[in-house]
Amino acid sequence: MDLLDTLTAKGLRGEVPTREEALAVLATTDDELLDVVAAAGKVRRRWFGRRVKLNYLVNLKSGLCPEDCSYCSQRLGSKAEILKYTWLKPEQAADAARAGVAGGAKRVCLVASGRGPTDRDIDRVTDTMAAIKDADPEVEICVCLGLLSDNQAERLKAAGADAYNHNLNTSENTYGTITKTHTYADRVDTVQKAHGAGLSACSGLIAGMGETDEDLVDVVFALRELGSDSVPVNFLIPFEGTPLAKEWNLTPQRCLRILAMVRFVNPDTEVRIAGGREVHLRSMQPLGLHIANSIFLGDYLTSEGQAGQADLDMIKDAGFEVEGAGEATLPRHRADVAEAAAAAGSCGGSAASACGSGGGCGPCGGHSHGAPVAAPVTEGTDDGPREDLVKVRRRGAGTELAPNA
Repeated sequence: MDLLDTLTAKGLRGEVPTREEALAVLATTDDELLDVVAAAGKVRRRWFGRRVKLNYLVNLKSGLCPEDCSYCSQRLGSKAEILKYTWLKPEQAADAARAGVAGGAKRVCLVASGRGPTDRDIDRVTDTMAAIKDADPEVEICVCLGLLSDNQAERLKAAGADAYNHNLNTSENTYGTITKTHTYADRVDTVQKAHGAGLSACSGLIAGMGETDEDLVDVVFALRELGSDSVPVNFLIPFEGTPLAKEWNLTPQRCLRILAMVRFVNPDTEVRIAGGREVHLRSMQPLGLHIANSIFLGDYLTSEGQAGQADLDMIKDAGFEVEGAGEATLPRHRADVAEAAAAAGSCGGSAASACGSGGGCGPCGGHSHGAPVAAPVTEGTDDGPREDLVKVRRRGAGTELAPNA
């Protein structure tokens, strides 16, 4: 296929496709799907080999958020039955982080719900980072606290944070249909503040909220222009009790096309399969590894993920290897730019990797021993989403389970 030959050649050179080429990837047929995956896989291996970076979420504060993000189970007015708790103590967060690192995670993502941190919250996170670094000085730490005020990114950087996550989530054109309590421009401003402080900024998207192909391409090109070195691709988990509870728009094939489009637009950037991969990719998750070079290990924020050992088995069985703590994630040419920006404490560079969505990493996902909760069941079709194959599992529902246990 001429399209895939062109995209592969551009990706191997680190060049960006046109918008029309990106849209054409999303329009490919199921008969062409394996060719699409193979082409994106060549680009992925050119820049990242067969390494898979593992990231681990620690949910510092769950629920109780004043923002109205329609996709989020922690939103204002959410009726989703999730765990709700205020700030973890530093030692509790450090214990949770230790479990992820022991499982092979290279980066720990510290997430707290809310519009944005107060100065006291920054102090709390600073103490938490110190506790984690005391146990493992080499672990990377990404922080995800929502919208940043002036000088907060600089304080996080000085305290030892490596990265800051804040997603754009969807296109500027449609952002107002998803959230009313803050704007797309607010999110861009926070990513720029992280860059300006020399933090490695991470920003991604959520697919499956009813957006068009044009919306997906718009947000992915916007992320590229922002210079994010890590692009988490979240797939909406339609929680009962949220406005998007009925938005079952994704199939495994659609998810793979979206991942491939993101890879072609960001050939030498860390692409992470984030929240919702177990729900929507299901048995086709290993194919996603041929496109993306990063995943979360185990749980997300408020819903169960795949068991950590199952993640490790999947990586090994698919012929990939876990990226070691001493290995650089980014290609050298991108790492040089990111390091220069960090040293200068100025914007204009790229950023390394992080986590998920809004005031949190990914659309609210995570592991639990709580009872599984089945998603609404409808008649499946041969070519549409299959809700009858999906179970959304709420982390710790009906229990006193600690975060991300």
